[in-house]
Amino acid sequence: MPPQFGTSGLRGLVTDLTPALVSDYVTAFAASCPMGNGLFVAHDLRQSSPALAAVVAQAGQAAGLAVTRCGPVPTPALALAAMQAGAAAVMVTGSHIPADRNGLKFYTPAGEITKDQEAAILTGLGASRRVLSGPQPQFMDVGQGYCARYIAAFGTSLSGLRLGLYAHSAVGRDLMAALLTELGAEVVTLGHSADFVPVDTEAVDPQTKARLANWARDHDLAAILSTDGDGDRPLMADEAGQIIPGDIMGQITAAFLAAQHLVTPVSSNSGADRLGFARVLRTRIGSPHVIAGMQALGGAVVGYEANGGFLLGFDAQGPKGPLAALMTRDAMLPILAVLAASKGAPVSQLVAAQPARFTAADRLCAVPTDISAALVGWLTQDAPARATFLAALGLVEAGVDLTDGLRIACADGRCLHLRPSGNAPELRCYVEAETQHAAAMTLQAGLALLRQRIDALVR
Repeated sequence: MPPQFGTSGLRGLVTDLTPALVSDYVTAFAASCPMGNGLFVAHDLRQSSPALAAVVAQAGQAAGLAVTRCGPVPTPALALAAMQAGAAAVMVTGSHIPADRNGLKFYTPAGEITKDQEAAILTGLGASRRVLSGPQPQFMDVGQGYCARYIAAFGTSLSGLRLGLYAHSAVGRDLMAALLTELGAEVVTLGHSADFVPVDTEAVDPQTKARLANWARDHDLAAILSTDGDGDRPLMADEAGQIIPGDIMGQITAAFLAAQHLVTPVSSNSGADRLGFARVLRTRIGSPHVIAGMQALGGAVVGYEANGGFLLGFDAQGPKGPLAALMTRDAMLPILAVLAASKGAPVSQLVAAQPARFTAADRLCAVPTDISAALVGWLTQDAPARATFLAALGLVEAGVDLTDGLRIACADGRCLHLRPSGNAPELRCYVEAETQHAAAMTLQAGLALLRQRIDALVR
């Protein structure tokens, strides 16, 4: 499948992300979107990323832009620095997808590109343009400014906490260790990897779950913290090594920051509706949709996704100082907010105090997009087939939501949500239930039934 351009930017196999194709996208971006004072470029720790970042920088310079190279840093650190400088940015990362793939994320000086800007970039591909010559690229360390933001807001509020840091190949692992230490915590680094590890914070594999539980037991930790590959989605486990779902982290963070309005996709659990926010708005999946919803609501608004990426839409107050708005997905804010909101008590107690709604999510990989779309379309249009599918899971339909894919509300309170991935050959499945066990068991059974149907379709 050729590289796909959607809500998470451009993604595809490294072999397909040729210099010509990458340059074409960067050139179209520069021609069709606001660039402000230049172009900031950074990358994650995939083996292919430095070379792709060099191609991006060369294309930006050829478009006449002042290019600033930022090296390997988290996506939100790049976005923060670029927005503060009034510049555009490109992050070279494939986020959580395997190392044989990579991608580009695009930012204007105002933040992540909008859906209209995405369309403009696609329209501009392949156009003939005059080659210009911008100044020689400069280098800037943007990590320190990112850390300073949280040091000012959280002070030493993590004093006395012994925290595990699952480093794997996360681009912000060293920065994260330094920041947590500066905030007063004792940091135990775990699972450092020289090879790229594709960590999907929304669908953590059983082996990683077992490692987290073992680390928590062996190292007497208050929590274990990590991120995906580019640092815009958090992964957090409590003192027993049990993963805290990203949407639970999001609603805790929203309440901690005294937000009035909350925007989150339909894949997030419905517990936020019971927490007293003035408005909870549900959107399609993807940060551009969340951002559009936040802009529509305005005021003291925040957004988050089921993967945990958190967007701050107003100037908030941290435990020790102000915290300025940052309209891009960030992993550090929800991690720090959950730790600070726990106030030294076990993190599991804070999670247990949330409304009893739990989500589980996973995906079927190597499923062509047309097959995923056909399967979801069949279940959407064929009510008897949908009823048969649900009956095999012990479920009875109570309602259907077509905001993004097929989300089925069931009579016993469970929800089942199916959605073809927009940028990878995957079928995503989300389940919501009143217990984590029920969500996990329904997810496992649902994926098995879906795999049987897919195998039948491709035979």
